[in-house]
Amino acid sequence: MDISVIIPLFNEDESLPELSDWIVRVMQTNKYSFEVIFIDDGSTDESWKVIQVIRSKYPEFKAIKFQRNYGKSAALNEGFKAAQGDVIITMDADMQDSPDEIPGLYTDIVDKGYDLVSGWKKVRYDNKFTKNFPSKIFNAVARKVSKIQLHDFNCGLKSYRKKVVKSIEIYGDMHRNIPVLAKWAGFKKIGERVVEHRPRKFGVSKFGWDRFIHGFLDLATVTFVGKFGKRPMHFFGLWGSLCFILGFIISIFLVLNKLFSSYFELSNKPGFYIALTLMILGMQLFLAGFIGELISRNSVDRNNYLIEEKIGL
Repeated sequence: MDISVIIPLFNEDESLPELSDWIVRVMQTNKYSFEVIFIDDGSTDESWKVIQVIRSKYPEFKAIKFQRNYGKSAALNEGFKAAQGDVIITMDADMQDSPDEIPGLYTDIVDKGYDLVSGWKKVRYDNKFTKNFPSKIFNAVARKVSKIQLHDFNCGLKSYRKKVVKSIEIYGDMHRNIPVLAKWAGFKKIGERVVEHRPRKFGVSKFGWDRFIHGFLDLATVTFVGKFGKRPMHFFGLWGSLCFILGFIISIFLVLNKLFSSYFELSNKPGFYIALTLMILGMQLFLAGFIGELISRNSVDRNNYLIEEKIGL
């Protein structure tokens, strides 16, 4: 199979019929073998009924329905596990992503040899204050931290080599940092393609300001886990040792002053408490490194979701 298209959705019943017809036209025009996997993230409207109608019309369409809303990362993770295509393309269900971008994204993977290609919505129709400005800040920080030169880390329109999606795990709100996860998994050929961003035709945006706060926190998590997830002692042990040594040196200096000066009050000096704090902090960090080495960072049920129903899978 050439392409798997994964589409997470939440309350998008109005857009699904038109989006489905558009995807099929693109696939048939380019003679691709394909599947489309809808992930209904606990919609409360008629989305699932609409998906069932689409499935009866197009057998290439499959679907997973969550029992409740888990978020976009959970939806993508389940879609990645189910996908069978050589190239996996993700897009949003609100029709702000154009299916006409599919051939270009597919070609970038197959012909140009990229592992991952991220869309760049160079011209946007979102609110400049609530979405565009925070997005620019997040992308600038993400570029600086990850050393991946992408303009839009959070663009939902991306294409992946199959091996990439089968090698990474996303949870929480990690979907914003998939390029970073791919890089830490060893996939270095990450490209970018300018894509069309269309004005919203149906519904309203499901994301608010809090997504950018979560994005920064998740970026810090991805960066730390990528560097030190398999060797936490390298981080905690280093800083623990530095704190302990610095505190120990200060305490030695204070003790020597006390020995050579009978007027020197050891416990009345700020340095005494600084040294004591540094030594205690150093020991705690060092022990945290040991504990981190002994326990797994992966929860056994972190990516277990209650799925109410499946179609075609």
